[in-house]
Amino acid sequence: MMKRILIFLMLAMTACRLSAGDMQRLTAVADSSETEQTGKKMSWLRRTIRGFSYIDTNYVEPQHYNWSVMLQTTYNYDFYRLSTLGSNMQSITFSPAPTIKFGPYFGWRWIFMGYTIDLTAVDVANKSRKQEFDFSIYAAQVGADLYYRRTGSDYKIRNARLGNESASRQMEGVPFSGLSVGITGFNVYYIFNHQRFSYPAAFAQSSMQKISCGSWMAGFGYTSNSLEFDSGEMQRVIDERTGGEVKLDSGLAFNSVKYTDINLSAGYAYNWVFARNCLFCASLSMALAYKKSKGENTSTVSRGFDFSNINLDGIGRFGLVYNNNRWYAGASAIVRAYNYRKSQFAANNIFGNLKIYVGYNFGAREHYKKKKH
Repeated sequence: MMKRILIFLMLAMTACRLSAGDMQRLTAVADSSETEQTGKKMSWLRRTIRGFSYIDTNYVEPQHYNWSVMLQTTYNYDFYRLSTLGSNMQSITFSPAPTIKFGPYFGWRWIFMGYTIDLTAVDVANKSRKQEFDFSIYAAQVGADLYYRRTGSDYKIRNARLGNESASRQMEGVPFSGLSVGITGFNVYYIFNHQRFSYPAAFAQSSMQKISCGSWMAGFGYTSNSLEFDSGEMQRVIDERTGGEVKLDSGLAFNSVKYTDINLSAGYAYNWVFARNCLFCASLSMALAYKKSKGENTSTVSRGFDFSNINLDGIGRFGLVYNNNRWYAGASAIVRAYNYRKSQFAANNIFGNLKIYVGYNFGAREHYKKKKH
């Protein structure tokens, strides 16, 4: 099991898109080599590749083509909620200006690259600070997500509960430059029913789910989170809007928090083939996460294992695809939720992306050249 995961990660370092159909191409190369060396035992690498690529073709149709071109629009979203706990609970929800990117992609076998243009009007200084990288790999047996996000300073207050209803309403829509969030992490998961259920069919367009099917999943992950919050600036904005009627709770009077997150996850995904060549996928995983923190809102430094550091996180994936093996079009969304909670303070972060795309496959593989499409 661990050997297969290690090989999968090695392949991920040299690929921008990997799928069950892609691994089948590698298997085909291994098979042609094997015919010249009959009688010899297959190497562990070849057995690993075969294990990744094995699918039940009664349920999943492999990719028929080597090349692909695609146009894609990506919408990135982010919501961050800071709150205090107890009888005098206060909460403030922030979100930045959304980013919308558009561009062409070109693929050959398992390599898929593209160029995108940011269509949103963001000032140059803040644009240089904002960095977003979200990379997912979908193979038959194993999937992986890598993400790196650094926000700029273009947050707005979307909702506020400050204990005074009138003052809270006056805070909505107010720009706030005193918040900066960073998150870096990965998660890897194993798909148990990989022979009949295809994640690539829903999110990589490199295979087709022929019959509705689902699968349980299990995985692990790691994230590093940082939060910079200018509480003095927040109090200044509150005073400016409310005339000094409301004071920020002491639980929000901090400037920085950093924490690491190690988690074990389990979930279920289902591909619903509701019409010919049409697929809807819904997937949800819940993660039991252990968070170790340090920051100005932490009064003591804990050592060893502490049950109070355990929280629940979640990942949801949704996809709607039309794919006839030549043309494909659809939309997919990934939503990640991370929760951090201490005795006086809580932070909840929801972020992800929505992709809308249309593409065309060409250059039939050798095995499918004589077949009609």
